[in-house]
Amino acid sequence: MTQQNEGILSLIGATPLIQLTHLYKDSPFRIFAKIEGFNPGGSIKDRPALNMIKQAQEKGEIGPSTVVIESSSGNLGIGLAQVCLYFGLRFICVVDPKTTTQNINIIKAYGAEIELVEERDIETGEYLPSRIKRVKTLMDKFPDSFWPNQYANEHNPGAHYDSTFSEIVTELEETPDYLFGAVSTCGTIMGCANYVHDQGLGTKIIAVDVVGSIIFGGEKKSRLIPGMGASIKSKFLQESLLDQYIHVTDLDCVRGCQHLLEREAILAGGSSGGVFMALDKIKDRIPVGSTCVLIFPDRGERYLDTIYSDNWVAQHFGEIKGLGNFSI
Repeated sequence: MTQQNEGILSLIGATPLIQLTHLYKDSPFRIFAKIEGFNPGGSIKDRPALNMIKQAQEKGEIGPSTVVIESSSGNLGIGLAQVCLYFGLRFICVVDPKTTTQNINIIKAYGAEIELVEERDIETGEYLPSRIKRVKTLMDKFPDSFWPNQYANEHNPGAHYDSTFSEIVTELEETPDYLFGAVSTCGTIMGCANYVHDQGLGTKIIAVDVVGSIIFGGEKKSRLIPGMGASIKSKFLQESLLDQYIHVTDLDCVRGCQHLLEREAILAGGSSGGVFMALDKIKDRIPVGSTCVLIFPDRGERYLDTIYSDNWVAQHFGEIKGLGNFSI
């Protein structure tokens, strides 16, 4: 995805694909996970972060003195902070109170500035519109500025079109039958879906959304898992290219993370747990001999104070029992 002379950024992409063998006993289909936490910034968002900045540099939209300004709930902010630091660019990340302290500290460690939006949008009751409004205000403040705009920049899904799915095919040495991916901006799932469509491949694309998100027209509700679901419609979404969408709950995400950790020793982020639980919901309908690929967007270290905290889980969901009768 990158040139070899781009230092740490040359490690973006080419993430490992591993087979999951302990989740189900005598599984009639194979399960693989694309471990995006191996990107240098720790998540799948490194891919669009680099692609959006490089494309803007090549078009002359970013120069040495340009201030990069973006709204993020965490992972993209970290990816952009690393990319901007490498290229010597000033970066301001607009966040809200739902952004974890750990993510804010990582962004700041990369030398970026934090702009905290504390008020929700009056019309929607959400933070995202307020964050975008603050981005636009900062753009007016800095005449030489650039907004990557992950919500509308085609180089977001373009990063996945150019690399993510082709890497999966190369590593598998075959085309998977199913691809499961979480949605937020829909950059990942639509980049892969468009690649599958354009190449004439037979992979079924399964989008995984969280209850409370309005991406697929659900009722808007409070959500706990950052980086999954959205309070605005995605401009990238083309439902005709998707074979199915599955809603999971916040509790599903927590349980999925527990299963991945206890069965596969994978400390995964919240949306990864949701992606696995989406597979679990339809496992009985997956044909024997199929190959399924799950995209795991990030690692679990950023969720130690939430998903992997007994106190946090008890506060939001009460006591959760162990794996119980979880089996195929």
